[in-house]
This record gives sequence, structure tokens and C-alpha cells, in this order.
Amino acid sequence: MTDSPKRLAFIGTPELSVPFMKTLCESGYEIGLVVTGEDRRRGRGEEPSPSPVKRVAIEMELPVAHKVEDVENFEIDLAVVVAYGSFIPIELLERVQMINVHFSLLPRWRGPAPIERAILAGDTKSGVCVMEVGDEFDVGGVFSRQEVEILARDTTETLRDRLIEAGCELLVSTLDNGLGEPTPQEGEIVWAEKIIPREREIEWELEAEKIDRLVRIGGAWTTFAGKRFKIWKAEATSQEIKGQPGQLVGDQVATGKGSLRLIEVQSQNRARQAFDSWKLGARLEENCVFGDG
Repeated sequence: MTDSPKRLAFIGTPELSVPFMKTLCESGYEIGLVVTGEDRRRGRGEEPSPSPVKRVAIEMELPVAHKVEDVENFEIDLAVVVAYGSFIPIELLERVQMINVHFSLLPRWRGPAPIERAILAGDTKSGVCVMEVGDEFDVGGVFSRQEVEILARDTTETLRDRLIEAGCELLVSTLDNGLGEPTPQEGEIVWAEKIIPREREIEWELEAEKIDRLVRIGGAWTTFAGKRFKIWKAEATSQEIKGQPGQLVGDQVATGKGSLRLIEVQSQNRARQAFDSWKLGARLEENCVFGDG
């Protein structure tokens, strides 16, 4: 496609997809259909509620469907996919051109968790690619890409926000200029597998910098007094403190190299709170250790 498409289908589900849908409309593109995930129960005993994309699409008076095959029932030039979360049949891709917005510099970090994996790996840059949707996940050619720096204190949320901003701009400029021909992906292929719960468990024998990166992707946990204990905000320091890995000294925890200063924590079945507040009410014994199972 060399001409700029005018009538689009938008395919997406979570909150991060919403800015892309809004930006397309604000940029003069007509969205003829929105395809999103089915309504789901968000909590025990609650009625099914719409996805963030569906909720906003209804507010914008856009037609909504839950079956991706429905795009064939509407006159569209192109389908734009942003975090749909479901498989798109190969047969449909042969009949409807689709492009995808992916949050990495492909082929590094193909897969569902590119932001978290980039932070965990200590990468200094990430980015956004506008790519063709192929018959396998994240293997299509790339129409355009934009590099985004990963800052020293970036969390999943802060990096995601900047990637969304860059991605919205890149998507519109790519469509405005006409897609042209995609460029095949080149370089080392690295997969961004979904982060599973046990990967978020802190190993205190690791160096503080690595533990800090785990905290910054969200949901890092350890144990304290036999119960799960989450660390939401912390800061690695080069200070070596006396004690075994996992031992708490003041507001710092000894690690394999350096120490981790705790800032915001959450004990089991309690709300998140400042570490100092938790410590005041915890009645700590001397030489207490995290990761005690």
C-alpha cells in the first residue's frame, strides 16, 4: 500500500491500546470497526464488564465487534492491531492487510513482554515498530521504527508511557506517508516470554542492580516471617553492609553485591506502604532476614 489509507479497523483490547485508537480518530482517520476482547468479570461476583477499548469505543460511538473475522463485513483499507491478545487466523491475513504496533526494536524482544524483558536485561534503549502482521507472532517486516531511551530509573509504567507516546506519533506518520514496502527484520532474534510469578521472586544472592531491575518491572516478591512480602519501590546502592544476603540492616538489605534500600513495600494481605511505616509496626527482631521461606 503506497497511498495513505483512510478507513481503518482498529483491533485492540487493554488500556494501552486506547491512546492509539483516539490518536487515529483525532488525526482524521475514520475507524469503521473496532474489534476487541469479550466482556469479562474483573472481580469475584461482579458482572461482566467491557474491555478498556470497548468502553472508550462506545463513548466515541464507534461500532464494536468481538470476532476479528467481522472486519471482512466492513469496507476498510487497513486493520491496525495494538495489543489485541488473541490469535488472528492466517486465512484472514491473506484477505485483509493488517499492521501491528510492537514495543521493541525488532527482532530483539519478540513476544508478549518486551518492556519488562528490556528492563530486566539492563538494556539502554527500546523502541516502537510498525510492522506487518504475519503468520507467526512478531515476525513480519517493519514499515517504520522509533528508538526510545531507557532511563536509569524507568519502571514498566514509565517506559510504557513514553513508548505509547512515541508509538502514536510513529503510527500516524507511517500511515500519512503511505506504508510502502516493509523491511525484513535483521539481527539477533531475542524472545520476550511472559513473566511468570516465580521469576518475580527475589534472589538475594544476586547483585543489587539486578534486584533493582526486577523491582522496577513490578510485582517483585520475597518472603518475611514465612509470608509473601512484595517490594514495590527500592534503590540499589554500592554500599556493602555486614550480613548475609537478604539480611535487613536499617532500611537496606544485603545482597550478593551492594545493597538494596527499601522505599515502598507490602506485607501479605495488607496495603502498600512506605517502608519506614511498615518497619515501625512490624516489631522486627535483630538480624531479621528476607527470603526465609
